[in-house]
Amino acid sequence: MTSIILASASPRRSELLTQIGIPFSVQPANIDETPRISEAPGDYVERLAREKALAVSAHFPGKWVIGSDTSVVLDGAILGKPSNEADAQAMLGMLSGKTHQVMTGVALAKDDGCDSTLVITEVTFRVLSRTEIAAYAASGEPMDKAGGYGIQGLGGIFVKELKGSYSAVVGLPLQETAALLADAGGPVWKHWMSSQESQS
Repeated sequence: MTSIILASASPRRSELLTQIGIPFSVQPANIDETPRISEAPGDYVERLAREKALAVSAHFPGKWVIGSDTSVVLDGAILGKPSNEADAQAMLGMLSGKTHQVMTGVALAKDDGCDSTLVITEVTFRVLSRTEIAAYAASGEPMDKAGGYGIQGLGGIFVKELKGSYSAVVGLPLQETAALLADAGGPVWKHWMSSQESQS
């Protein structure tokens, strides 16, 4: 498996794929991300992952395409990306001292075929002070992130406990992504160079 495309412009997803040694190119998907009426958050996230992968796959026949989508869910409601600093502060205030779910869907498509899975991770925040919420919002980090925080960045200090997949919270569940690739006949480890090859 040599031709893999990531259907996402997220630098965090690119970093995670690079981490596990997968060569890939980036081709962001352009789809309608509007939730359907009464659509459950998990169904929504997995559907978007599949639609992203299939939308890009339609333009690159014969190539494997990875699609992914992440939502932060609190009390059954999806928290999207904050629209401004005040919105970010409001989201963080809602998450303070509570446990929320990070739902990440990942899909692998090729031509008309597509397999996908949903990963749910429970994240508990400690109680946040108004001062640190304001400082974090002012840093700009929350602005392009679901739920208004980045666990791999400054926002990591807010996390008291995590049950599930850390990489899924960042944006791409590595174990599940590797499993999809393996099931498709292209295990990740085949891309790894031996120490002898890397020195030649």
